[in-house]
Amino acid sequence: MKFRLLVLLTLPVLSFNTFAQTSPQLNAAEIKQGLEELAVTGSLLYIAAHPDDENTRLLAWMAREKKVRTGYLALTRGDGGQNLIGTEQADLLGLIRTQELLAARRTDGAEQFFTRANDFGFSKNAEESFKTWDKQKILGDVVWVIRKFRPDVIVTRFPEDARAGHGHHSASAILAREAFFAAADPKKFPEQLSKVKVWQAKRILWNTFNFGGNNTTSESQLKLDVGAYNQLLGKGYGEISADSRSNHKSQGFGSAKQRGQAIEYFSPTAGTAAQKDLFEGIDLSWTRVKGSTEISKLIQQLNQDYQIAQPSKSLPLLAKILTALEQLKGEEGEYWKIQKIKQVKTLIIAASGLWFESYGQQPEYAVGDDMHINSQVLIRAGNSIRLEAITGISAIPQTLVSTDNQVQNFESTMPAVELSQAYWLAEKHPIGSYTVNDPLLIGYPENPGPPTVTYTFNIEGKSISFDRPVVYKYTDPVKGEIYQPLVIAPPVTATLSEKAYVFNGQSPKVLKVQLRGFAAAASGYLQPKIPQGWKVSPEKLDISLAKGAMQSVEFVVTPAGKTEKGVFGIDVVLNHKTYHEGYKIVRYDHIPLQTLFPLAEANVAQIDLKFSGGKRIAYLAGAGDLVPEALKEIGYDVTMLNESQVINSDPATLSSFDAIITGVRFYNINEQAKVLQPKLMQYVANGGTFLVQYNVNTPLKINDIGPYPFRLSRDRVTEEDAEVSFLAPEHPALNYPNKITAKDFEGWVQERGIYFATDLDPKYTPILSMHDTNEKAGDGSLIIAGYGKGKFVYTSLVFFRELPAGVPGAYRLFVNLISNPKK
Repeated sequence: MKFRLLVLLTLPVLSFNTFAQTSPQLNAAEIKQGLEELAVTGSLLYIAAHPDDENTRLLAWMAREKKVRTGYLALTRGDGGQNLIGTEQADLLGLIRTQELLAARRTDGAEQFFTRANDFGFSKNAEESFKTWDKQKILGDVVWVIRKFRPDVIVTRFPEDARAGHGHHSASAILAREAFFAAADPKKFPEQLSKVKVWQAKRILWNTFNFGGNNTTSESQLKLDVGAYNQLLGKGYGEISADSRSNHKSQGFGSAKQRGQAIEYFSPTAGTAAQKDLFEGIDLSWTRVKGSTEISKLIQQLNQDYQIAQPSKSLPLLAKILTALEQLKGEEGEYWKIQKIKQVKTLIIAASGLWFESYGQQPEYAVGDDMHINSQVLIRAGNSIRLEAITGISAIPQTLVSTDNQVQNFESTMPAVELSQAYWLAEKHPIGSYTVNDPLLIGYPENPGPPTVTYTFNIEGKSISFDRPVVYKYTDPVKGEIYQPLVIAPPVTATLSEKAYVFNGQSPKVLKVQLRGFAAAASGYLQPKIPQGWKVSPEKLDISLAKGAMQSVEFVVTPAGKTEKGVFGIDVVLNHKTYHEGYKIVRYDHIPLQTLFPLAEANVAQIDLKFSGGKRIAYLAGAGDLVPEALKEIGYDVTMLNESQVINSDPATLSSFDAIITGVRFYNINEQAKVLQPKLMQYVANGGTFLVQYNVNTPLKINDIGPYPFRLSRDRVTEEDAEVSFLAPEHPALNYPNKITAKDFEGWVQERGIYFATDLDPKYTPILSMHDTNEKAGDGSLIIAGYGKGKFVYTSLVFFRELPAGVPGAYRLFVNLISNPKK
C-alpha cells in the first residue's frame, strides 16, 4: 500500500515524455523549458465528462506558458461513443480513448485523470446521469483527485444546465462545483483522509464557449489571450492544441492548426473572484513553500547559467537542487518535493544524455514464470557519472564498469507476478461505473505499477535512483524500432469466437474456443459453464499446451428447459488452480499495443426466430460496427462490399443479394456515397431490400439518403426501457416472418434510438413511436417505403449495440426488416 501511494503521488509531471521511449530524450530547448517549469509552483485542474471535451489550447497554454502543473479530469473514458477507426465498442473503445487522451497530454503538457464513471451513451440531463452513475460514488472520485492533485484553480468546460448539451456534460460541472467544497470538508469522504489531506482550491470557473451555435461568452467575463508563440518549442499554442486534439482519432477529430490571438473566456462559479487572471492572488513562486529560499535561488541560478550548447554543464546545480528538495519539510513542502524531484531527475537524465532501459527478451510471459530481461546502460563521455547498482532483477556483477560512451549490457531474470490487465477492466462492472476494488487506483489513467527495474547512479558525487518500466521492443522492417508494453498473461487463455451466441429454438450450436499457451508447459482441463438446464458436449475436455501454442476446440451447446438466456463460460483448470481469461489485442499505429484478458464467457440467448426468403446479404461498412458478425451468427451469408464493387457492378450482380445494409454513419463518412447512391436506388427499384442504419444529421455526404425526402434530427430516446408503441401494427415489419410484440423491446442496452428521421415524405410509413420520460413521442426511429419493386428501410434504432449484445427482440425485428420474399 505504501508503495502504491507513493506512485500515486508521483504521476508524470514533465510534459515532454513519449510512450515510445523509456529514457527521456529532450533537445536543448525542451530542457530549458523544463528548467523554467522548476521555478513555478501553481496548479490547475480542468474537469469535463469525456475524451475530446477538454480545451487543449488552454491546457497547453497553462502547462507550457504559465508552466503550472496542469491536469485534465475526464469523468469517463468515452466508452459509450462511436468508433470511426474500427469495430471496438464499449470497454474496448474506452481502452483506445484512454491511450488517445494520454497521447494528447504528452503533446499539450497536461496530466490525465479519470473517475470510475462509465460512459453509457447520450444522457439528456444530469439527473439521468446521476441515476446511472451513483452520484455519491463519482463525487467521491472527483474529491479524491482534487485532494491528490491539490489544484489552486479548477476550471470546468460546461455549465450545469441544458446549455451543456449533454447530461454527462452538465453533471461534470455539478460534480466539480460540489467537489470544490467537499474536498475541503473533513466530514466529506473522511475515509480518504488516511491517504490524502483536505484541500481548498482558491476558485472554480466555467470556461465559456462559442461553438455548436451556442455562444456563452461575454466581454464582461474574465478574458485571456492564449494564442502566444513559444519560441523554445517553435510553436504557438493553437498549433500545439491542434496536434493534441488530433490524437482523438477514434472520434475523427483531426484539427487544423490555429495561429495568432485566441481569447478564452471564464465565468466565476465559486471561490474568490478574479478580474484579470485565473491565478489572481495566488503565489506561483517558491515563496509559498516554507524553507524553500535556497531552492529558489538555485533554480534562478540554474536558468541564468544554462548553456544551450552544453546542457550537461547544468548537472552540478541540478544535483544541488535535488538535495535541497529532498530536505523540504511541511505539508506544502512534501507535496512540491514530490512533484519537483521527478522533474529534476528527468532533467538530469536529459541534460547528461544518460540512457538506460530494461526490456523483456519475449513480448509475453506467463504469471509465475521467470522473465528474461536485458538491461542496457550508456553513460556519455565527459560526465561525472558512475553506475552503482541495478536492483529489482536477479543478481548482476558486483563490479559495474562505467565506460564512457559504450553501451553496457546485463542479462538477468525477474518473476512475472501480476497479470497485465487494465485495472478498471479487471472485474465485471454494471452499467454506469467500473468496479475497482483497490481505492488507491482510482484516478489513474492506466495501471501504475508495471514491472520495474531500479538504476542507481553516482552523479556529481550524489547517489540518485531511477525506476524504469520493463518493456518489450523489436524492430519492424517498415516502422523501425517499436516499443510496446510487456505482457504478463495467464498460463492458458480461452477466447470465445463471439461476444454473444443466439440459438434458434432448441437447435444445438457449435461454439468455438481458441486456446493459447503462455507458460512453458501447461496441462489440465477445460470446464464449460452453461445456463441451468442446458446441455453441453463434451462436459469436460483435457488440454496440454506448450508456450506459444494455439489450439481450437469446440463445444456443442443445446438449449433446454425454461431458461431462455444466460452465459456460456470456460474455466481453465491447471494444477488445481482455475483461470477464466480470454485474450484480446487492440492494435493501432497511433497508440501502444493494448493487450487484455477479458472473461472467457459470452451471452447466450434462445430465440424463436423465423426466416423468410434468402439469406444472402451485402454489407457496406460505415464507421465500424459488429452487425455483420451478428448476422453471420444467426445463419446469414454476409458479403462485405467495397465502393468499387458497387460502382462497377451490373444490376444483376447486386440483385443477387436478398438485402443490402449500410453500416452506422455510412453517409457521414463515405466519400463515394454520391456515386454509389444511384446504383443502390436502382437495386431497390429492381426489387431489392435496402436497409440504412443510423447517421448523424451533419455532416452528410449527400442530402437524400432515401428514394423520397426526409431529414435527420438530433432527436433520440436514451432510456433503453422506454415504452414502444406500434404506429402500423399490421405492417409486415411487425408481423412477418416474426410477430413483434412489446416483449421484443425488453432487455435492450444503452438507448433505443438516435438521430431520428423527421419531415417525412408521405410515401414513408413510420412504424414505431417512443419517448423518454416526460418528453413528446418521436415517430422517426423506423421508417419504410416501397420504391419500384423493392423496399427501403431507414432505422435509427441502435441495432449496432443490441445485436452484438444478443438481445433477442432486436434480432427478430431486424430479420423482419431485411426479409423480402420473392413473389
